[in-house]
Amino acid sequence: ALGKPAPWLVWNASASAPIGLYRIAAGALARGDLVLVRPPEYAAYLAAERSYLPRNVPLAKRLAALPDDNVCAFNDAIIIGGDIVARRLKIDAEGRPLPWWNGCRALGDNEVFLLGSDKNRSFDSRYFGPVPTQNVIGRLVPLWTE
Repeated sequence: ALGKPAPWLVWNASASAPIGLYRIAAGALARGDLVLVRPPEYAAYLAAERSYLPRNVPLAKRLAALPDDNVCAFNDAIIIGGDIVARRLKIDAEGRPLPWWNGCRALGDNEVFLLGSDKNRSFDSRYFGPVPTQNVIGRLVPLWTE
């Protein structure tokens, strides 16, 4: 569960989630929730270095897996609970190699796995792996979306 966040409004302009205005809400996290999250430091650095996103801007992503869920990465496939849920790219739109991790494991008590709505081009856990739950700022509740 999340603590009570400041009463923030967030404008999402990224294809990783529906474009629009959102309210940040507290409360328990559930699979499928759209959340605002700080990427891990190394992912934030890479995103800024490659101009995917400015350094201190959080990400809007869906919670694809929660603690104790089994997540696997083999070749280009991301598998959660035995189902292929996403594919990974080897290079980004500029032809630069994307980071890959491989293996299969249950998420820890304080980890979540994130996927963007744009499953082809989203910079998410497919590339940087699970994220600490403490990085989740809050759930995003749509107020207006395109």
